Amino acid sequence: MTPVSDASVAAGLDSLLVVLRPRLHRYCSRMVGSVIDGEDVLQDALIKAVEAFPLAGEIQNPEGWLFRIAHNAALDFLRRRQRQAALRSAEEVDMMADELDDIARREIAAASLRTFMRLPVAQRSSVILRDVLGYSLAEVCEIMDLSLVAAKASLHRGRVRLRQLAQEGDDAPRPKLTDADRARLSAYVTHFNARDFDAIRAMIADDIKLDLVSRTRLNGKAEVSRYFGNYAKASDWHLVPGLVEGRPAILVFDPTVPAATRPNYFVLLDWRADRVASIRDFRHASYIIEDAEYLV
Repeated sequence: MTPVSDASVAAGLDSLLVVLRPRLHRYCSRMVGSVIDGEDVLQDALIKAVEAFPLAGEIQNPEGWLFRIAHNAALDFLRRRQRQAALRSAEEVDMMADELDDIARREIAAASLRTFMRLPVAQRSSVILRDVLGYSLAEVCEIMDLSLVAAKASLHRGRVRLRQLAQEGDDAPRPKLTDADRARLSAYVTHFNARDFDAIRAMIADDIKLDLVSRTRLNGKAEVSRYFGNYAKASDWHLVPGLVEGRPAILVFDPTVPAATRPNYFVLLDWRADRVASIRDFRHASYIIEDAEYLV
């Protein structure tokens, strides 16, 4: 691969981050088992990338460099949760990682985040990079800092284990909203859908925090009030109470799409007593809903 100069990489770094953000999130969310935590890991990785770039020197493969940072950020997150298995297998088996047909790749890509979390870390990472995101074995080795033999072994074992897990099925009980969560969400959603934003403002704390993911952050009732004003100007939303990964959430559908069965994005609220203390809105990061487990 032809080396890329610092100047050209610097000029295209922001645009590369925009293009790669959905793929980076898909990797992070499968590594940590949550689209919400995956976004936290991704934001941490992007901060580290921006901070490291001036000292990185000549970057020959900017995409691989970013995925390496995201990979390490995901491992750091797993260590903090004390969920990390051994990164490398103690036994390196000289085996070929067979190529999969399109049907097998689609089956692996469709596996739930809970299923991926049941794989050891190295197997999980290699399968996500190779079979979900389509990177070559050489790129997998570069991102994970593994030998080719170790990468092939992890990939082979991960594929075998995923097939076994797929045959077991998923007997986990479906989560439900508590009566308290349902009442609070329903009140917020009802006022929002009625465009009664004065009633919404009465529900929020004076020191409320807003994270409009991938766009901006606002603090305090005065600043956050502008956020409601922007929604008042739009018509592409209709809110429904629900759950995302078992957490109370607001699912947002586009009413201009007839019989839409899938939300466009979701919003998370944190409460302090009877006031909304924080809002996390994924309107500008709609790729996150693609892998989310949600329930209306």
